[in-house]
Amino acid sequence: MWHQKEITIGAKSRGFHIITDEVVNQLPKLKEINTGIAHIFIKHTSASLTINENADPSVRRDFASHFKRMVPEDMSLYEHTLEGPDDMTSHIKSSLLGHSVSIPITDGALNLGTWQGIYLCEHRNNGDQRKLVITLNGE
Repeated sequence: MWHQKEITIGAKSRGFHIITDEVVNQLPKLKEINTGIAHIFIKHTSASLTINENADPSVRRDFASHFKRMVPEDMSLYEHTLEGPDDMTSHIKSSLLGHSVSIPITDGALNLGTWQGIYLCEHRNNGDQRKLVITLNGE
C-alpha cells in the first residue's frame, strides 16, 4: 500500500518543537500498516526535521543555544540577507539538519525508540505554518 498526505503544522516560534503527536494524529491510515515506512518531508528552506530526545526539554534548549553559536546572526557574514538577520542562517541550519526523516512502521504505529520524537526545527525568529508531505508505504 502507498499513501501520501500533505499536512500543515501550526506556526511555531524559533526553536526545536516535538511534533510527533501532531503528525500521527493527522495520519489515520498509519493504523492500517503492519510493516512499512513513513517518509516525512518538509516543504521549506528555513525549517528542518530531525529525530531526537523527547523527554528532557533541556535537550531542545541545548540544540537552540548550540545552533545560535554555530551559525551566528551577523549579517556581515552573509550576502543573502533580504529577509533579515535570520534569513541565511535559517537556510544554513535547515541544510545541516535536513528536510526529511524516515521512520519504520510496526503494527500500525511509528516504531520510534523510547526517548525519540520528531522535531520541527524552526530556524526563523517568527516561523509560519509549515507543510509536511508524508508518504506511507507498507502492508
